[in-house]
Amino acid sequence: MSGHFAALDALDFPAFAPGSVWLVGAGPGAPGLLSLLGYYALGQADVIVYDALVSPKLLALAHPAAEQIYAGKRGGKPSEKQADISLRLVELARAGKRVLRLKGGDPFMFGRGAEECATLVAHGVRFRIVPGITAGIGGLAYAGIPATSRDTNHAVIFLTGHDETGGIPAAVDWAAVANAAPVIVMYMAVKHLDSIAQKLLAAGRPPSDAVTVVMQASLPDQRVVTGTLGAVADIADALAAPAIVVLGPVGPLRADLDWYVETLRENAFG
Repeated sequence: MSGHFAALDALDFPAFAPGSVWLVGAGPGAPGLLSLLGYYALGQADVIVYDALVSPKLLALAHPAAEQIYAGKRGGKPSEKQADISLRLVELARAGKRVLRLKGGDPFMFGRGAEECATLVAHGVRFRIVPGITAGIGGLAYAGIPATSRDTNHAVIFLTGHDETGGIPAAVDWAAVANAAPVIVMYMAVKHLDSIAQKLLAAGRPPSDAVTVVMQASLPDQRVVTGTLGAVADIADALAAPAIVVLGPVGPLRADLDWYVETLRENAFG
């Protein structure tokens, strides 16, 4: 396998043109889950604007001369406004830079990628989207939890646990969400998990519904906590962000499908 990655040099990747922005999904955590196109972009970019959950080991793969700009947004902590981040991308591109916007997970899954692209469009800046493995699928997979299984569910809902104000999303129809699919996958929901649980219970979800929380998904220090919807308060002290929460019958499948153990964690390139 020595030199295997050198074969990437011969691939016909699209040109990363000066004055353009690539929005790249870095995946759920482990650097090895980055796409080949994302890996290529790291070596081409003049400047990298990266999020809080992007691994330093991933940034180490960047071109040595690339400027790295932190633009992380973490709940409850001071952070740059989204509008300012979007405008910074415009400014860098207009300066003739090849700009890599490196975002955790996937740019278009609760990653504000659409907002950034809209700003680029408004200012006439060319861009490319490079999808990433979202935590609601890849993060669960690292805990041995399939987002769907033929024996448990034919539908799944993805939702965010907070809106731009930091509170529970006001626009969510909780009654509709509670009854629309057997499985609900929640991003950024740890802070308001008890309140969300109460809304889902009031809408008719059974208290016995399994709740599984995957923290530091795909990294060597990944941790999983389980409980039930009617007793989420009992596990609250054991939870910490970043985390992905899954409600429903796929969580218990982990008992047989958990694979990320022992030496596999040591080789996770996390």
